[in-house]
Amino acid sequence: MSFQAIPGQAAAKQLLQNGLRHDKLSHAYIFSGPVGTGRSEMAIALAKAIYCQRGKDEACGECLECRKVEHSNHPDLHVVAPDGASIKIEQIRELQKEFAYRATASGTKIYILHHAEKMTVQAANSLLKFLEEPTSHVVAILITENGNALLPTIQSRAQWIHFTPMPREQMMLTLLEEGHPAALVQPAAHLTAGLQAARELIAANWFAEMRTVVLQLAKETLTRFPTSMITVQQRIVKTELADHMSSLFDLLILWFKDMVQLRLERRDKLVYNDQLDWMSSLAFSRDVSDWVGMMEQAVDLQKRLRFNANSQLVIEKMLVEMQGV
Repeated sequence: MSFQAIPGQAAAKQLLQNGLRHDKLSHAYIFSGPVGTGRSEMAIALAKAIYCQRGKDEACGECLECRKVEHSNHPDLHVVAPDGASIKIEQIRELQKEFAYRATASGTKIYILHHAEKMTVQAANSLLKFLEEPTSHVVAILITENGNALLPTIQSRAQWIHFTPMPREQMMLTLLEEGHPAALVQPAAHLTAGLQAARELIAANWFAEMRTVVLQLAKETLTRFPTSMITVQQRIVKTELADHMSSLFDLLILWFKDMVQLRLERRDKLVYNDQLDWMSSLAFSRDVSDWVGMMEQAVDLQKRLRFNANSQLVIEKMLVEMQGV
């Protein structure tokens, strides 16, 4: 992975490559932004550029050092990810132990922390001391969805690099050019912030099936209600879709938004535009305020899922609310 191969994020690339060109890299960075915006790829591209034997502000991708980074076996590059739900103090201590040794011929040690906001308080305090008193030439890269969740003292000792979502229209155009089906590109582009995340969602075995089931549930609930309860049992509860209930609500919320747009006779940016025939007539069976109310209810019920509410009861409640508006 090189800087050039990462789509978008021009400001982040410029800042990092300027640092490489002028030998003014920070000792610590916070890569903050949504999942799928290229944060991890940028961290690897930076590591490769630092170690590359040929390039200055861009890795050649071919030298021995580049290949070591590419294959995750460079002795001076260390990657830390949560052990279970958090990054623990033992992991930071192990990192410090590794960094007590002198770097190899590269002269620089790099560590990348994924989900840095998941450090325990003890781990964060231990890392803070490490940031303040590195034992050798070190570059730290903290990857997080929310940099503000890190300790303020860590925030103040690192240079922030903000990663922004790729423009949706550009993402959809690229995905369509790659040959992905339009019916999946539309929702994937709305539910992710970058190309790689969208590609992974489209490729997931359950995603196309979930889209089909959401449309079936919406239609059945508003036209022949009891049938939708049977569909929940047969096509969700007893299948792998039960593991992706939050995504079901994501797709359902997009459907409610489409119904609002149709009710207002705006058809240019629909997510489910291949379902226009039956959705158009159904949209006018309710007022705009009803569709907005259903959307708000879906958002509220989706939050309950995050607190371990019974997923079957939650979706059944949603369908009852839809039918009863």
